[in-house]
Amino acid sequence: MTLKLRIFFSFLLIFSLQNIFALEITEKEIEGYIRGEYNRTFNYYGDISVIGSVALDNLIKFRGGVALGKAEGMTDIAAFTGVGYSPFLKVPLSFSLYYIYNGIPEFENNIHSILPFISYNAKWAGISVGVNFRFTSFFDEIAQFDSVLTLYVYVNLVVIETLQIGLSAGNFNDFHAKNISAYSLAVNSLIKLDERWTAVIDLELMQTGGGGLSSTLYGIAWRGGVKFSW
Repeated sequence: MTLKLRIFFSFLLIFSLQNIFALEITEKEIEGYIRGEYNRTFNYYGDISVIGSVALDNLIKFRGGVALGKAEGMTDIAAFTGVGYSPFLKVPLSFSLYYIYNGIPEFENNIHSILPFISYNAKWAGISVGVNFRFTSFFDEIAQFDSVLTLYVYVNLVVIETLQIGLSAGNFNDFHAKNISAYSLAVNSLIKLDERWTAVIDLELMQTGGGGLSSTLYGIAWRGGVKFSW
């Protein structure tokens, strides 16, 4: 890189940071979850996770989290960080870029996913579409690259001040970006306890083999937790 380009990108970085620091924090959240799962591979699996997010001027939102899971003979480590940009005040459209890490130390398995996606998140329904650029390696071998279409849709059936219940389907979430044929169907619920506390309860059915028109039930999972906003 030439000296002129370095100077240009340095000024661009400083200018961007100044603009970000000039924005007002409009939302802060922290979430904690416990999850249990029964599946065809590891029988019982469970994990705990923590997620935090900060929104600036209702324009830029940073999210990140870590999860630690355990099954018989296996430890699952997951983490993600990402940023979303919502440029339109009256249109619930956002552009996001996430990085997701998944690792299983016992198999020296490491998966790095770079996930750009576009979301339309309205009150009663929404959709997210993107591409997962994934690098996968086992036992210190050379990482294999593939790209996977990512899709998530939801429909809310009940939306009132203290309760929200909906259905969702997709092949990615905060901690996992899976194959197109490995998707989940879920019932999601939010119970608003007060102005700051919200309880979250999800029930998930995991499918596999959809790409070959031979979809079968892979497992069932539940997740419960709370969200604190201030």
